[in-house]
Amino acid sequence: MITGELKAKIDKLWVEFWTGGITNPLTVIEQITFLIYARLLDMNEISDEKRSERTGEPFHRRFRDDQQHIRWQNLRHVESADRLMKLVRDELFPFFTTTSGARSSFAEFMKDAQLMIQKPGLLRKAVEMVNELPLNQGDIKGDLYEYLLGKLTTAGINGQFRTPRQIIRTIVEMMDPVATDRICDPACGTAGFLATTYEFLLEKYSSQNGVIREPFVDENGIEKEQVIFLGDLLAEHRQHVDNHMFHGFDFDATMLRIAAMNLVMHGVAEPDVHYQDTLSRGFSERFPEAANEGFDLVLANPPFKGTLDDEDIDAEILRTVESKKTELLFVGLILRMLKVGGRAAVIVPDGVLFGSSRAHQQLRKTLVEDNQLEAVVSLPSGVFKPYAGVSTAIVVFTKAGQTDHVWFYDLKNDGFSLDDKRTPIEENDLPDLVGQWKDYASNTGSSGSLGRWRDKTSKAFLVEKCDIATNKYDLSINRYKEVVYEAVEYDPPEVILDQLEALEAEIQSDLKALRGML
Repeated sequence: MITGELKAKIDKLWVEFWTGGITNPLTVIEQITFLIYARLLDMNEISDEKRSERTGEPFHRRFRDDQQHIRWQNLRHVESADRLMKLVRDELFPFFTTTSGARSSFAEFMKDAQLMIQKPGLLRKAVEMVNELPLNQGDIKGDLYEYLLGKLTTAGINGQFRTPRQIIRTIVEMMDPVATDRICDPACGTAGFLATTYEFLLEKYSSQNGVIREPFVDENGIEKEQVIFLGDLLAEHRQHVDNHMFHGFDFDATMLRIAAMNLVMHGVAEPDVHYQDTLSRGFSERFPEAANEGFDLVLANPPFKGTLDDEDIDAEILRTVESKKTELLFVGLILRMLKVGGRAAVIVPDGVLFGSSRAHQQLRKTLVEDNQLEAVVSLPSGVFKPYAGVSTAIVVFTKAGQTDHVWFYDLKNDGFSLDDKRTPIEENDLPDLVGQWKDYASNTGSSGSLGRWRDKTSKAFLVEKCDIATNKYDLSINRYKEVVYEAVEYDPPEVILDQLEALEAEIQSDLKALRGML
């Protein structure tokens, strides 16, 4: 989470844009993101230069010798605001299209990038303020994006809630992706799931020599240590990781541009992100491989609310779930996108778990009877505040296979308060969730070792498939969780009456004393 001081800097920058005549929130976010991206490019170049000096190994340079003047460290020292404007508009923005392959989807998004700032003075202020952002302190880039996106006045109208970073990280750890996976988010937004997955893989595939510890001083003057994972063990899979692993779709072009920058900035050379409504008929026509069993792993927090016209929905999805509700259609879509044996972790509103309509029951039956429904993790209702207080759950399933039992977990706290402020607290069930899930996953092959999850009064417990089928495939945790009530002992009635009479006598005595004072 970003600090109050950092929020104040971003707020000040936001106000500068508005007073400078740029009032469209998406445009403000996009322009700030371009400048952040320009600075991060130079920071990565400096980091690679230092590492090359230390190891003697060459690296792929982002800036040619004749482009050194448009590196951030040089741009921010340009004295003339008019000169700065000319360099940024005429040289830096065209340069963005060369930071990835010419035919890549990223270059496709960046080719239309435009500097919308028309006032040299505003650009100067924006550059100065972006330069003050502590982008070198830990992994704060994602939080910056989240805070910027939180300023959208339309946030939440279409169910586009920002997924908390700690929830994304937990889901990725539970799914434990490997270097050969093809991974997709069909409603990727700013690519939070994909970027976090890449960070996880860097950690997972780093040897002891591939871990660098660098000290830094935070904004409070406290010395801390930043751990950098080089992912050196990914070398043999690098082409796959850079070109074929990460795939994202969304129908918000600005979000996709930010998503592309986010992934490239994290280290993915050729992120495959596309402007596409994945529920529409055109998806399978444009991307037949993606739409039909194209992925090993799907991670998603698709839009929660809204309905679509029948004419817009892909007929193949309707064969799985006959509904117009987006939260149901996306689960049907994900089932279609997975390879046989592929896995998915999807955040859904609680209504998907217990809805009584034919479509709700049909989808849940499909998950249980025709696939392997692995887990349902109930999330607290405040997870998506301040956007919404909707109750949600994480549903984990494998395409095909069979369901023998389902693992439930009752998550009460995620390390942050469940009010609109979402301030850090000590209570945090996420580490326990990941730990218990890994224990369970490693023991699923032996029914005799699952005894610890038979107790339905615990946070984590198992429910047999037959019990779920009997309850119309209801997957809400409260349907199966057993609550132990402690017996409360009360005094006998005559004792309570004696206590009341004694209290009454005391009151009367005090009233007489007050009357005497009058």
